[in-house]
Order: sequence, then structure tokens, then C-alpha cells
Amino acid sequence: QNPTADEILSWAQNFDKMMKTPAGRNLFREFLRTEYSEENLLFWLACEDLKKEQNKKVIEEKARLIYEDYISILSPKEVSLDSRVREVINRNLLDPSPHMYEDAQLQIYTLMHRDSFPRFLNSQIYKSLVESITGSTSET
Repeated sequence: QNPTADEILSWAQNFDKMMKTPAGRNLFREFLRTEYSEENLLFWLACEDLKKEQNKKVIEEKARLIYEDYISILSPKEVSLDSRVREVINRNLLDPSPHMYEDAQLQIYTLMHRDSFPRFLNSQIYKSLVESITGSTSET
């Protein structure tokens, strides 16, 4: 379902609210793609998906794929994490759990919030959407 005008406008005040709506995440992802940092959101979503898993075999498989796709320094989609968080992940890989990437996920969420989100709000992608729902052009 499409977000209401109020919802779209509320995203500007609330990153968490935007991230909770599929439409908000999709728009933000479109913006991140223009900045070549889409992997941050993809990593965050993969971690959210892993947290819902209960089957041990599937947890191990998803944990390994997340590592290969986003943590490994060999990956073209590697996310930027500090060494402390990387060490925790490397230890957790021995016995994967649905929440093993929590520290890393928080670090990337914070990075998106502080770094990408302010630029998103000033982007043509977001401004165009706001203009289309309010029917006005905002002066910048």
C-alpha cells in the first residue's frame, strides 16, 4: 500500500519511521544506489531477515551468505565496520545465531542515519516525491 502524504512528510523527522515502512526503505534504497552505498541498506535488511529465522541450518547458511556478501574484505559490497565489531563477527561465525550481526547492524544503521539520511532529505528523489504529494515546489 502506498504511504500517505503525512507519512512521507513524517520521514523527514523520523529515520526510524521511514525505515519501518517498505515504501520508505525502497525510496531510501533508490537514493543510496545513486551514492553507491546501497549495500548498507541491503546488509541491514539481510540482518533483519536473519533475526526472524529459527531453523539452525538456515541460520548457518544465511549467516555465511551475509558474511560473504557484506563483511568479507573480498566482497565488492563490503560494509564499513570497525575492527572490534569484525572480531565479534568472526568469533560468532563459529556458532552462528539469528542475532550475531546485531552490533554490525547497529553500526551501519547509525551510519545511514547520520550520514546518508540528511543527504537523502535534500535529494531530488525525496524532494520530487514531496512536491508530487503537496503539489508545490519548495524553494531551496
